[in-house]
Amino acid sequence: MANERLDKALAGLGYGSRKQVGSMIKAGRVTINGMTIRNAAQHIDAEKDKLSVDGRDIVFKSASYYMLNKPQGLVSACKDNLHETVLSVFPENERKKLFPVGRLDKNTEGLLIITDDGDFCHMIMSPKRHVSKVYEADVSGQLDENAVSMFENGLELADGTICKKAELVILKKEQDIKKIRVTLHEGKHHQVKRMVAAVGGHVEYLKRISIGSVLLDKNLKLGEYRPLTDDEVKRLKNDALAKSTK
Repeated sequence: MANERLDKALAGLGYGSRKQVGSMIKAGRVTINGMTIRNAAQHIDAEKDKLSVDGRDIVFKSASYYMLNKPQGLVSACKDNLHETVLSVFPENERKKLFPVGRLDKNTEGLLIITDDGDFCHMIMSPKRHVSKVYEADVSGQLDENAVSMFENGLELADGTICKKAELVILKKEQDIKKIRVTLHEGKHHQVKRMVAAVGGHVEYLKRISIGSVLLDKNLKLGEYRPLTDDEVKRLKNDALAKSTK
C-alpha cells in the first residue's frame, strides 16, 4: 500500500467508505507524521509514514496475495454447506480474511488467485478492465470448421447470451479429442464450456493457465499454493490499468 491516496488507504483499513473517510479527514481527525491533513488526495507511504486517526496510531497490515493451483472438487467460495472450498488448502488461522479472486468451476483446475485485498480483486475482475484469462481444454465432438473465426467475432449462446470476441487456438488432435487454448476478456458463468458447446464441442477437461501476464507456476502441484511475488502483483495491477485505458 506504499504511496497511496489517504482516503483510499483509510477505506481499505475499514474506516468507512471513501466519502466517509473524506469527511473524517476534512474534520482534522487524521494526521501524518504528526501533521493534521485535511486533503483526502494526500498520498501516504505505509512503509515510511506514521498515520494516526483520532490520536491513535494505525498499524498497516500488508495485503496477502497467493497463487493456487486449484484441483478439481473444490468450490471457489469462502464457505459452502455441501463442498470443500478453495480456502480449505490454507491453514485455518490464515483463512479468516482470504477470498478467491473470481472463480473456477468445481471441476476446473488451474490458476486461482487468493487474497484479502478487495480493491485488488475488483481491479482484476471488473468487466471494464478486460484482464485476459487463458485456458487449455480437452474437447470432444466435431467443432464447426469456422470455430476460430466464430470466437474472433463473438458468439451468441443457446440462451441468447452474447459473448465478446475471444481467441481459440487448436493446439493438436489426439484421436477423438482436440486440445485447445481459449483466451477470454470477460468472465461469464461457465463461459469456456458454453462457447465450445456453441461451436459443436464438449469440454472434457479444463484448466486455467494464466491471468493477465501472470502464468500458473509449473512447480505448483494440484492443491499447492505460494505467495505471489511483488513483481507478479505489480504486473497484474498494470494489466488491469492498461486494459482500462483502451
